[in-house]
Amino acid sequence: MKNKLKIAVGVILFFVTATFQIYSQSIKIDVDKPTAKIQPSMWGIFFEDINFAADGGLYAEMVKNRSFEFTKPDMGWEIDGDAFSLNASSFIVSNRSSQNPQNPRYGSVKLSGDNAGLNMINEGFRGMGVKENNTYNFSIIASLVDDAKIKAIITLLSSSGEEIGNASIDFKSKDWNKYEVSIGCSKTDLKAKLKLRFEGSGEINFDMVSLFPADTWKNRKGGLRADLVQKLADLNPGFFRFPGGCIVEGRDLTKRYQWKTTVGDVEDRTMIVNRWNTQFDHRLTPDYFQTFGLGFYEYFLLSEDIGAEPVPIINCGMACQFNTAEVVPLDELEPYVQDALDLIEFANGTTDTKWGKLRAEMGHPESFGMEYIGIGNEQWGPQYFERYAIFEQAIMAKYPEVKIISTTGPFPDDNLFHYAKGELKNFSAPIVDEHYYRSPQWFFDNATRYDNYDRNSYKIFAGEYAAQNVEVCSPDNTNSWHCALSEAAFMTGLERNADVVYMCSYAPLFAHVEGWQWRPDLIWFDNLNSLATPNYYVQQLFGVNAGTDLLSTKADGKDLTGQGGVFASSVWDANTKEVIIKVVNNNKEVKSTVFELNSSKKFISKATMTVIGSEDLDLINTLEKPDNIVPVNKGVKVSGNTIKLDLDPYSLSVISVKQR
Repeated sequence: MKNKLKIAVGVILFFVTATFQIYSQSIKIDVDKPTAKIQPSMWGIFFEDINFAADGGLYAEMVKNRSFEFTKPDMGWEIDGDAFSLNASSFIVSNRSSQNPQNPRYGSVKLSGDNAGLNMINEGFRGMGVKENNTYNFSIIASLVDDAKIKAIITLLSSSGEEIGNASIDFKSKDWNKYEVSIGCSKTDLKAKLKLRFEGSGEINFDMVSLFPADTWKNRKGGLRADLVQKLADLNPGFFRFPGGCIVEGRDLTKRYQWKTTVGDVEDRTMIVNRWNTQFDHRLTPDYFQTFGLGFYEYFLLSEDIGAEPVPIINCGMACQFNTAEVVPLDELEPYVQDALDLIEFANGTTDTKWGKLRAEMGHPESFGMEYIGIGNEQWGPQYFERYAIFEQAIMAKYPEVKIISTTGPFPDDNLFHYAKGELKNFSAPIVDEHYYRSPQWFFDNATRYDNYDRNSYKIFAGEYAAQNVEVCSPDNTNSWHCALSEAAFMTGLERNADVVYMCSYAPLFAHVEGWQWRPDLIWFDNLNSLATPNYYVQQLFGVNAGTDLLSTKADGKDLTGQGGVFASSVWDANTKEVIIKVVNNNKEVKSTVFELNSSKKFISKATMTVIGSEDLDLINTLEKPDNIVPVNKGVKVSGNTIKLDLDPYSLSVISVKQR
């Protein structure tokens, strides 16, 4: 009987021990011997005007086609004049391209008959979001013809047609003048419209019909949407990359992004069609244009506002290789190179330089302190490196202090990528941009991607990454927790290799719920509300806990790269005097874990822990249910230099332990 009892007890102890070994892990963090510096630019943001991110999004203008420059000049407008009658009031579009090639079109209304009037209604960007008790600033540039006597009545209409705000303007002059008026709003409506009614006699010419909320970011007139900027600031970004993305390249070179056409007076900026308007058959958006009210000056100013290093990307003489693949002949590349040099002068030059003076005239005499410039977006092949060489030589000769960012193309592992890696050995680019749009499993599997990169070569800019849970470009991709969790695992690998990886950003950044072309995206919004995705919270947890120094984080002498479903990295923050641990549990079970802080330092007895996770890997946040999955804060006991934790299933935990 005693022997049987011993056997039974032995079996029980075996299973208890086996279970403990499977579900427990001892992780040692060497606090006193940092292995690398964390760059201040480590975690940042990437902006591209896709998914109505600029016009209809971050740029707070509410009037669509305000200057009648769309391919169809009346797109976005409902006009009740009669163009087929000689006796009725009418609206026409005039073109003055010889006098004003940047903004050639303008509207003309001719009023005929007694008590004449003409109504124009603008639909906005999938409607206009207005709020009760808010103020909206209307403006218009206009000139009367001869002795016309005309006034305008400006009305906010609710989605049901109810008047919810109004004001009026009496036009006074035959000269082109800007007229402004404020409108109070009596009702909140997601789908309001703007009605512009002309009354009187005679004819009037007008342009730049505009409506902005008064409560823009920092209350700047003609500024940015405050809630969207706040979400960017809350990421604590180390850098801000703009304006893209494929938007830099254009479908052809005539539609490429040219920074010089996006600065100066807003009414003089040259509008172009957005390259995403008909890119995808599943999401055609023929009303998608770029007014450049959000231009390079505004990008630099926004970078400064949110404390992020500006990282502009310029065209390298190549159109999008997925579209026309046009290239500029090498002997005609000089204007493109000069654009790059002039951009550096615009950002950093003194006010006695041509472009530094323009920056000052726009309101910012101080330098923006730009340190980086990207040459091309994700170009590939010999034609890219032929052109890149010319840019590199010119920039290094005049501005050797500026760091140049090169690229390895659109994919992280194909023959074009490997060709680019070989070519880059011949250049001096200090930072190289790599992009990854792959399945969640790819991100889990590639947490070790940079473990064996050459430490004596260029540094990495992980410029665009996002897990695709269906396939790349699929309209059925979602911002699921599974995607976000896989990105978190991959990001521990980026952080663990901070001696090689200097910059990282998710992409794309913004998407209008009714105007998107690509998904997934970091922040979704409608005309009034904005939504943080699970992916956003992952980026935020890394961004606000970036730290200053990388720490060795090992289990059984090895980095945590997925053994037992656990991924981890740690940093020391010299400013706050704390150890910050980031750990992913990619298991359906709780993972009991012990963290040992190898240090002569003493730590306070209670740490803070922020956890985001869900056993439902398909879970997403929506505008209706924005809190389906959000970070939760918890207290954690610290015993000496030891922390014992039960890691939630399918979770990211960030543990902060302050020095005593």
